[in-house]
Amino acid sequence: MLTLDNIISDRGSKYAVSGGPCASEDEARAFLKELKRAKRFAKATHNSWALIAGDTPIKNDDGEAGAGMVILRMLEREGLTDHVVVVTRWFGGKHLGGDRFRHVQDAVRIYLEALKDA
Repeated sequence: MLTLDNIISDRGSKYAVSGGPCASEDEARAFLKELKRAKRFAKATHNSWALIAGDTPIKNDDGEAGAGMVILRMLEREGLTDHVVVVTRWFGGKHLGGDRFRHVQDAVRIYLEALKDA
């Protein structure tokens, strides 16, 4: 599991991104359960995630409408399969509007770069 914490801050909201090998929705849920063992992630406002298991796209917004699709599109563009990516947001009290999608994209981009360097 690769986790990059405190990568983006905007109007009080903070973002982290995590990911790792994953081949099914059940494995993704187990990944999330492991991630949430850290109390900080368990208390997050949103843990949005996506993966492409074989040819099957799977996503979960976790209340951040549209975030799962943003992650999924980036995974498709990258051709990354059997790998889950989770973008975590701690809500800071101010709505970000469309900027939240840019932050999700930036978080995934940061993760993909770190994955290439690992």
